[in-house]
Amino acid sequence: MILAIPSFAPGQTDNSDDLLYFSYGSNMSTLRLQARIPSAVPLYTAVLKRHRLKWHKQGSDGSAKCDCCYTGIPNHRVIGVVYVIASSQKPILDQYEGLGEGYEGRQVWVEKADRTKSYVATYHAIRINPSLRPFHWYKEHVLQGAREHQLPTDYRREIEAVPSIPDPVPGRHARELAIYSPITGEDYSP
Repeated sequence: MILAIPSFAPGQTDNSDDLLYFSYGSNMSTLRLQARIPSAVPLYTAVLKRHRLKWHKQGSDGSAKCDCCYTGIPNHRVIGVVYVIASSQKPILDQYEGLGEGYEGRQVWVEKADRTKSYVATYHAIRINPSLRPFHWYKEHVLQGAREHQLPTDYRREIEAVPSIPDPVPGRHARELAIYSPITGEDYSP
């Protein structure tokens, strides 16, 4: 096994103005992430081993969001997308993610398809409520990203099987998913 040890700060590329970011939830969707962080460019899919995708992070809207939860179990994994973003835009991403309120930042090793590893920045939930469910639109963002980046079929099925609920805020469902309409031709009205 080849292990790529970076000679730069954790989560950064060899360009000091760039940051490697591992997304495993709604930000896997390039359209969603670029709407928030215009510099975001997807590089590759990767696996975070000994973790499980959980839908228990309490969002500020009262619904569940994704979390990469450490289990220590060897066959558990979270599959996601590594993006490069401008370091100057990291505070914007931190704000969207609720750094310090809903998530905390962490550095993790992820494994690419060629088995090389990268040390990347990601987020871990600190505000958890396992009784919550994601809104339909949030789950759809996650699925859009999983499809876009061709995550394995069994992994996409696990995401599809997650129960979700309607958003009680009128119009938010359609607003959230409108970014996909030009591509899919679908009307995302609830």
